[in-house]
Order: sequence, then structure tokens, then C-alpha cells
Amino acid sequence: MSTEPPRYRLPALPLEERIADLLARLTLEEKIDQLHQCGVGDTNPNNLAARADEFRPTYGSFILNGAEPDLALRNALQRRCVEESRLGIPAIFGCDVIHGYRAILPIPLAQACAWDPELLRRQCALAARMARAHGVDWTFAPMVDHCVDPRWGRVAETFGESAWASSVHAVAAVRGYQGDTPGGPDSVAACLKHFVGYGASEGGRDYSFTAVPDQQLWEDHLPPFAAGVAAGALTVMSSFNDLNGVPTTAHRRLLTDVLRTRWGFDGLVVSDWNAVLQLLNQGFAADESEAARQALLAGVDLNMADGLYRAHLSALVRAGTVPPAAIDEAVRRVLRVKFRLGLFERPYVEPSALSGAAPTSDQLALCHEAAVRSAVLLKNDAATLPLRPVRRVALIGPLAEDGAALLGSWAQQGRAAETPTLAAALRERLPADTELVVAPGCAIDGADTAGFAAALAAVAAADAVVVCAGEAATMSGENGSRASLRLPGVQEELLLRVAAATQGKPLALVLITGRPIELERVEPVYPAILAGWQLGSAAGAALADLLLGRAAPSGRLAITWPRTTGQIPLYHHERPRARRGREGEYQDGATTPHFAFGHGLGYTTFRHGQIRLSAGEVPADGVVTAEIEVENTGDREGRETVLWFIHDPAASRTRPLRELRHFESAVIPAGGRRIFRWEIVPARDCSFPDEDGRRILEPGEIVVGVGGQRVSLRVV
Repeated sequence: MSTEPPRYRLPALPLEERIADLLARLTLEEKIDQLHQCGVGDTNPNNLAARADEFRPTYGSFILNGAEPDLALRNALQRRCVEESRLGIPAIFGCDVIHGYRAILPIPLAQACAWDPELLRRQCALAARMARAHGVDWTFAPMVDHCVDPRWGRVAETFGESAWASSVHAVAAVRGYQGDTPGGPDSVAACLKHFVGYGASEGGRDYSFTAVPDQQLWEDHLPPFAAGVAAGALTVMSSFNDLNGVPTTAHRRLLTDVLRTRWGFDGLVVSDWNAVLQLLNQGFAADESEAARQALLAGVDLNMADGLYRAHLSALVRAGTVPPAAIDEAVRRVLRVKFRLGLFERPYVEPSALSGAAPTSDQLALCHEAAVRSAVLLKNDAATLPLRPVRRVALIGPLAEDGAALLGSWAQQGRAAETPTLAAALRERLPADTELVVAPGCAIDGADTAGFAAALAAVAAADAVVVCAGEAATMSGENGSRASLRLPGVQEELLLRVAAATQGKPLALVLITGRPIELERVEPVYPAILAGWQLGSAAGAALADLLLGRAAPSGRLAITWPRTTGQIPLYHHERPRARRGREGEYQDGATTPHFAFGHGLGYTTFRHGQIRLSAGEVPADGVVTAEIEVENTGDREGRETVLWFIHDPAASRTRPLRELRHFESAVIPAGGRRIFRWEIVPARDCSFPDEDGRRILEPGEIVVGVGGQRVSLRVV
């Protein structure tokens, strides 16, 4: 008998040779088990997962969402797969590490407001390092869905409304999660989700129908996925939505023709939770067997949670309705990712100093840096912020002492009890002779106003007032849709009562939310408003530092902030209307946003010079340089972000009035100047897709803009 190890066990052999050798040894049942993903723990109240004793050692993958970070359990599960199965194929362990693990970072929508891909890469690298130390091989992130409807709860998980910026952030996130070498001890596999169109859910309702014309699909929804695939993302997740009548989990044109054939993606595609089973709910499959057949033949390799592949694929193969080659191809993709992650050589995760430990000071320092950079100062009349020294500060609002809300949705293993609240952070930072009085006033939700009296009494006795209002963590994220963007419960009434009682004292509003919030009644009576989003483990400290001037705000909105819910959808890349002027606008309200895409204030001021082009004309295959000088005219250093837009005023397809095409952020010292440059490549920056995704570059005028400035460039 030969003592030589099987060829798939030899790391020196080419990857595809190892895959082919292992695939040839598998029985049909073993192959099908490799296409099953089993849950360990509960992911959210809608997703009741299977338990650890309900699996076979030949299962392909496990989900660790909701499970305590027990490295021994993870390794025990893996040991069973490696030692108790015939061929010893390791499982891959996945988890929704969306914005941190144990050390929680800002929600992705907030991260995008920093306009710093390198900072995002560092955040994702930290999340990967922490998750890997707790046994995670694979994160179901980044989420790169395109969304312009903040009613949708998962807008919190997006990188904002610009498909171009989301593409840049997708690349940074993939590089952060996977590192230079996928499978390294500090990296995890990334997963681009949700493919595709999920963010256009009708009415902002989760799991719904989405109507997206093909040209818009190529313009807004597909680019971040294409960028992530080009950056080397190992996996992609199909989405829940029904796209133009075909659920994406059964959409062969997208999952196979576009993703694999056109883009060359050779990693695995995983369904979202129970998405194969939900083809029945959507009326696309008559029974479970048909749903399994549709998903597999469309290009879904790994079946998350519902078990339909395991239950039906064997019979479908025997009946001749699923070709054995389709099973083999799906298994090949699953094995390819496992080999690339090095799981056959290193199936177990060794305990480290990070395993089970609370976040370290270095990790929290990055959380703090990210939180400071992600907050957006929306308004600051009369330089209300930073707060000047006073004897008594009143901190009002239901989120003043709420650590859980600061963490946001998908706060994997984040600990609310370990998260300093805004109240705690202010107490630590205010001078010893300054008293802080905290009064919640009301709950986040509900109709009880009994706490108003105590809150108003605190306001009356204070010299400065800060109000902390917003949403609970559960009000955004998956299944977190809201019909109205108004503050929940009686918070708006509390805010108005507090403002009326302030009587000219410094007054600032801090918003803790996973989306833009309607402020039409509140904004006029609050001189300072800080969008504090859900900034993670260091949110309290970061917000306190911003309020007190120990740090300066520099975030810029990555999403348009509407005045009212009725304006939705409202976004910066709108197309020109058929009529000009006021015709077609709302009769009962404004058409303009409350705060525009890219808006954000700081504690200094900047003056922009004129846009200069290196040439007024550029050939289609040429390059032209645009530059603008920015001067810091204030008395403290500050970070300025320059957003470059284009507009094609006459084209074969109507074009958005503003298309973001470049951004740069830099710190400028007080009195200093800096030149911001953009190398315009017409084929890349001035073209647009047709209905089949082919890029079109047409000669003619292109308007280049920064802020309110515009210059003309001619492509010849």
C-alpha cells in the first residue's frame, strides 16, 4: 500500500491540480455536503440557526453569527471535519464582520464620510485580525449595494450613494480584509454583497422587488462589484431581491454571464440566508426541489442555511434535471476558496493574545480616529461648537447614556457595557469645576413624556446644553426599514421643548443614527448639529472630543440628507428634467436637500481658488490635469476634502447633472495652502455604460466642477 499522501495534500502542486484530484475522489453525497452552509448560533431574530450537533463532518461551511467567540468550539467543529470525514476536507467558518469584531468601528455609511480609502483599509484590516483570532475565516463584507433611499435599514451598511465612491471603498475594504496574501494569519476572505440591485428595494422595504433598468444597473449597481472582483475578492453573495421579475439568487445572466464569464470571477458565490428557500415565497419556484435546481444552475455554489441543496440535489442529479458537471463546478469553486485560504495546511486557529480579549488601547485608538473622521458637522451657527468653558452643562436625550446605540447594527461581539457613553466621556473630559447634569427626557421610542420636566429643569439650570437623540441600533441594518425618517417616539417634541427653554444658551444637537433623519422642524432652532451616526466602541470619546474642541470635525456626507421623507429618492446624481425652473417641483415643499451630498463643516475655514486645466481640449486617449488651490483661512489646522464632479451636457444617453469622479482629502495647517490635482483620463472618467455595459466615450464638452465652480473641457 502506498504511503504517499494524496495529491490534493501536496501544497507544492498547482492549485487547479489539487482541486481536480480531490474532486475526483468525492462521492456525489460528499460533493453536495460541500455545498451546504450550516449556522451555529442565531444571526438575528428572523434567523434561527441550527445547533452544532446537527451537522455532518462533510459540511462545507459554518456561520458563526450569534455564537459566543469560542475558539475551542470552532476548532472542535473543524477537528471533526478534518479527522472524522473520509477525505478530511476542512470547513470554512463565516461571520458577518461588517464594521469590526469586538472592537467596533463606525458603520460603513459613516466610514464613507471620512473620504479616506486608506483609513478604511486599516479599519477592515483590524476587523479581520480580530475576527481571525476568534476563529473566523470569512467575513460577509463589504456590502457594496447602491442605495438612494434612507428608509431602507441597510443603507447603514452601504458606502453611500455614489457608485464611483463605493467602488473605491470596495477595493479598500477587500484589501483590508484579505491583506496582501489571502489566508494569512491576520486576514479573512472578503465577500462582495448583495449581488445585485438589493439597495433599490421598493419603498425602502427589505427583501422586496427592485425595478432597475439595465443601463442604470451598469451605471450604479454593478460597478462596485466589478471593482471588488478586480481587487481579488474571493467570494460574492447573491441577494434577496427580485430584480425586474427574476430573483437574483436564480439570475443566471448576472451570476454566470456577467460575474463569471464577463468579469472572470472564479471564486464562490454564496446565497444569502435562506434565499434559495425564499424563491418559493417570491413565486419563482413551485417547490423546494425546483428552487434548489434554479439556484445551482444560475450560479449559486454554497447554499446558506436552508438546506435545500442537501435535501434535493442528489435526486435532481439522478433524475437528470441537474447535470453532474454543474455539481462539480460548484464544488470546485468552494474548494478553490478553501485552498486559497490555506485551510488544508492550517485548518485550526491557534489561540493568541487577541482571542477572547477586550479591545486593546491600540485598537481603540484606531476606532477613535475613525469615529472622529466619520462624524459630520452639519450646522454650526455663531461658532457654537466647540463648547466654551462653562460651569454647568446639561446633557439631554435618550441616547446620552446608551452604549448599545453607539455600536449600531451588526456589532459582532461588541459589548455595550464596555462602550463609554457620551455622558461618561464628557464627565471624563470636562474640567473638574464643570458640572454635567444628565436627563434622558424620554425613551428612544414610545409616547411617555414624564421625563420632560426633569430635562427642562436641567436645561434651565445649565449654562450650555447638548442634546443626544436618534435611533436604537435595531432601527437600522437588516430588517430595519422605516416608513418615516422622523425621530422615533416623542424625541422631536422633546427637542423642540428643550430649544424653546434654552433662551440663547449654547445649544448643540448630536444625532446617533444609521441613516439621515428628518430635521425640518428641529434644524431651525438648533444652532449646531453634529451627525454622530453609530460610530462604534470609541463613539462616546470621539463625540466628546469633537464637542469640546479636542478634535475637529472633517467628515463630509456620503449621502444626501433630505428635508422630508416625501422627497425620497433624492440624490446628487439626478438627471436633468424636461422643464426648467419651478415647473415639476413640489407644490407643498422644497425640492432641494436639507444638507447636500458632500456637505460638512469644520472648526476652520477654507478658500478655494480657480479650477485650472492643463489643456482645454484632450484626445479620447489622452490625459489632462485639473487642479485647484485651497487655502486654510482659519486659525487652526483642518482637513479639507475636495470632490471633483463632471457633467456631460449633451450625450446619446441623458447624463447626471453631477457625477463624482475623484476625491482627495488632506490636512492643511492654519494659513497654509495646498494644491489638489486630478489626472482626467477621458476613457475612464468621461465615459458611461450603455444597456449592455459597454463603455461609451463621445466627443464634445465635459463640464468639470468643484463646489460651485465649473470649467469646460472638450474631448476630441
